[in-house]
Amino acid sequence: MGEAFTTGVGVLDRSVAILDCVEIKPMGTSELARTLGLTTSTAHRLATALVAHGLLRRDSAGCFHLGSRFATSRLTEAARPVLVELVAAVGESAQLWVRRADHRLCVVSIESAEELRASQPVGSLLPLPHGSAAQVLLGERDPEGHDWVESVGARAPGVGSVSAPVRLHGDIAAAVCLSAPTQRHPSPGQSFGADVVAAAARIESALKKV
Repeated sequence: MGEAFTTGVGVLDRSVAILDCVEIKPMGTSELARTLGLTTSTAHRLATALVAHGLLRRDSAGCFHLGSRFATSRLTEAARPVLVELVAAVGESAQLWVRRADHRLCVVSIESAEELRASQPVGSLLPLPHGSAAQVLLGERDPEGHDWVESVGARAPGVGSVSAPVRLHGDIAAAVCLSAPTQRHPSPGQSFGADVVAAAARIESALKKV
């Protein structure tokens, strides 16, 4: 690599240098340390922190790759047409959520045409762990073995939702969520679980083609 650009903020500069290395070639801790002239412990500490923030991911061989945060624009592009079709088919609102530390962020939102609807605008930032999308992003599974997770009234009275994971490189990168007033759909999972799982699978397939 060429001479590293520095800002004088050491931790930040070293972290960005790790990202630059991994963008060119997936590396393990020892190789990162040798390439950047860091101690192994420092390379491991920084890389592990970047994994925790979704900026890196680690494969089964221990090599670091760029993480799911760098795929957010791809996720939104792949998800939008799928969610538009989902909402048109079932008549309720749908969102795509990604994890941001101990919150979830809405990056795509398609609203139902119904006067009474349950929706969240793009940019909504909600605390974990309440709601089906939050549970999916935390890696929780439906206790009855479904591929979807349902939430009824957990975050807001009268609102229910069902969510399914979108995986990238085997990791949960996002959650597709369909939300609806419970007076229309007392069990969103039973009503729409299969539709949401199918939508998540379509988004995953679209990501593989990018």
